[in-house]
Amino acid sequence: MEDFENKALSSYPLKPKCWYRYVDDTFVIWQHGLDNLNDFLQHLNNIHPNITFTMEIEKQNQLPFLDILVTKTEKEFSYTLFRKPTHTNRYLNAHSHHHPSQLRAIIKSLTTRSIRLTDIKSRNVELNNLTNILKLNGYPLKQIQKIIVSITENRIKPKSKTEELKRNLILPYIKGVTDTIARKFPKTQFRTIFKPHTTIHQLLRNPKDKFMEKNKGYMRFHAAIAKFLCWTNESKT
Repeated sequence: MEDFENKALSSYPLKPKCWYRYVDDTFVIWQHGLDNLNDFLQHLNNIHPNITFTMEIEKQNQLPFLDILVTKTEKEFSYTLFRKPTHTNRYLNAHSHHHPSQLRAIIKSLTTRSIRLTDIKSRNVELNNLTNILKLNGYPLKQIQKIIVSITENRIKPKSKTEELKRNLILPYIKGVTDTIARKFPKTQFRTIFKPHTTIHQLLRNPKDKFMEKNKGYMRFHAAIAKFLCWTNESKT
């Protein structure tokens, strides 16, 4: 893909102000007007028959890129978490049959994501929003606040030396049984990992037919770039 980008950008007379790509999403700032932008898109789609770009342009000074919603102001860009309109705010319920460490991991991962993907101005709003979402999923407010404070403080403190490698002890989680067994092993030598029971999804039969070895063949691959995200900054010259 890098060869494609080098060829595409070097062979077009007008250059974007920036071009950032992550896998199949590209963020671009374009300062040469909308007409030239459409020509540039056509230029990209004429380079290789198996690579197609689609384009999404800013709306009301906002543009989603991956999990971030970027907002343009007069002097700078601000960013916060982006959620699709179909997002349900449903996560693993706090009352489900999972080990407490797995339930805490839900809060930790969502908190870390909120901190990493928001700027300082919008961080408190996002963390308050996350707190309300976790409460709706059954998590106690006291536990949520404790973990948020802990993660926030740990990001400020310098990291300690790397801990010695421990052996993984993987156990199926049965409340009151395997968690008691795990406590018998020294924590300095073992790291206990609890896995949930077989889920309904795993029990249901796969509706898709198995791919037979004799049916293997070759087919033309069409790679579609999902989004060509563009910020327009029209030049008056």
